[in-house]
Amino acid sequence: METAPEPGGDVPPKKSKLRVQRKQPTLSSCPQAQDPFPGPAPVPAEAAGKFRRINKSKQLPHAKAQTRSRPHAKAQTRSRLEVAEAEEEETSLRAARSALLLAEEPGFLEGEDGEDTAKVRQADIVEAVDIASAAKHFDLNLRQFGPYRLSYSRTGRHLAFGGRRGHVAALDWVTKKLMCEINVMEAVRDIRFLHSEALLAVAQNRWLHIYDNQGIELHCIRRCDRVTRLEFLPFHFLLATASETGFLTYLDVSVGKIVTALNARAGRLDVMTQNPYNAVIHLGHSNGTVSLWSPALKEPLAKILCHRGGVRAVAVDSSGTYMATSGLDHQLKVFDLRGTFQPLSAQTLPQGAGHLAFSQRGLLAAGMSDVVNIWAGQGKGSLPSLQQPYLTHRLSGQVHGLQFCPFEDVLGVGHSGGITSMLVPGAAEPNFDGLESNPYRSRKQRQEWEVKALLEKVPAELICLDPRALAEVDVATLEQQKKERIERLGYDPEAKAPFQPKPKQKGRSSTASLLKRRKKVLDEEHRDKVRQSLQQQQKQKKAKPEGARPSALDRFVR
Repeated sequence: METAPEPGGDVPPKKSKLRVQRKQPTLSSCPQAQDPFPGPAPVPAEAAGKFRRINKSKQLPHAKAQTRSRPHAKAQTRSRLEVAEAEEEETSLRAARSALLLAEEPGFLEGEDGEDTAKVRQADIVEAVDIASAAKHFDLNLRQFGPYRLSYSRTGRHLAFGGRRGHVAALDWVTKKLMCEINVMEAVRDIRFLHSEALLAVAQNRWLHIYDNQGIELHCIRRCDRVTRLEFLPFHFLLATASETGFLTYLDVSVGKIVTALNARAGRLDVMTQNPYNAVIHLGHSNGTVSLWSPALKEPLAKILCHRGGVRAVAVDSSGTYMATSGLDHQLKVFDLRGTFQPLSAQTLPQGAGHLAFSQRGLLAAGMSDVVNIWAGQGKGSLPSLQQPYLTHRLSGQVHGLQFCPFEDVLGVGHSGGITSMLVPGAAEPNFDGLESNPYRSRKQRQEWEVKALLEKVPAELICLDPRALAEVDVATLEQQKKERIERLGYDPEAKAPFQPKPKQKGRSSTASLLKRRKKVLDEEHRDKVRQSLQQQQKQKKAKPEGARPSALDRFVR
């Protein structure tokens, strides 16, 4: 505010209207706000290696497959591979950083000093765990329609079981809510959930039947007759069936057509399992061999001699590394499936195992008469130790089926007296992928997942022993195809064409000028060849050891 001048006095100077604005302290100007650890958080190489799918130590053969006439294609392919490797590296680092958000940890049963965990009963485990986990142990007394085969859904939430005398039921075993219960009035040999809990495949005495979750029969597939075992390949939407007639049949459930029917030429097929890693079917035969099958070939991919007697059971772990087999010679063996197919460990059992099953974390369960033994290893993807059992449980009937529940420390056992749900600490993977197998998904989420899975369905022709080989270039086949093409056409279409000068204007495209330019290019190519040959001769002379006596034949060397 300006003051008025006093009368008779001097006029005071006016105050300046300019104001000095003080600089407000910002977050960047304060030394206390600086990040002491700039940049992204470092990730250990071991943690990122678990999520990496591309092996950088292996040289990709893409450069050999390119021809000299297309150098730009070689550079383009190499740039694409470099981009894919960079994306894979970034994805693995993000997955390793987000692994801290996995709140659940795998538990394990550990005894005190000198205590044998195999002597721990199921009642003791039920008393020690919480109420929610204790409710997962139950027994269904169903002696009237046994023995039973059972199957868990991919999410681990639903359980289906079928009795030899025609009893078929499906339920949400966590809440004990019954979905359907019927009697097909025919012998049931095996039962499997399809891609979701809404469809159920039942191998009955004559044909293969498909039911929904309400017990309504949807299909009767008469081309699949006398089926003894069922296996479903979720990423290929294929239902594999083994029959008494010795045929292995693949049924595409997305279109309802049979992809192929393979004759194993080994008699009755009643031992079958799948490799979750590469979707290869393993069949056990009465001559002690295990054969590996793919729908793309009519002959087995490999044959492994496992036992001196017939094979009774086969199981493959989730990583596709180990295969466990049991035979009539009372031997339980674990084989390495990484190309060697050699036995890693063996154990003689008193009665011999009739049923085998691997858990998600590598525990091996074997059913022998009315006893179930479980062996444990060091963790997921490790070899189970067959020296000392991890758990032992005696049932009220003969074992007829085994399967570990996904994402739950539960082993489902079907026997002649009904169904038993055992608690096996440390058996399952505690953290699940909600976009792949969500046990708590709603009906709408299940429908959306089904549409996405159908769009990403893997063709049956891509099933092979090594899935990583699909991303590589088959150089031998490429060279053979090129050679056959040259023989069929009589010339090499990819060979370098002779130099043709471009026409010029203003009379500079005469015949003599064109010949002169063509000869100049040919002379340059000839000089390059002579220069390369001289360099090669010099390298050979340098490689010759010093002090060697000259030979009389050196005069003929050019």
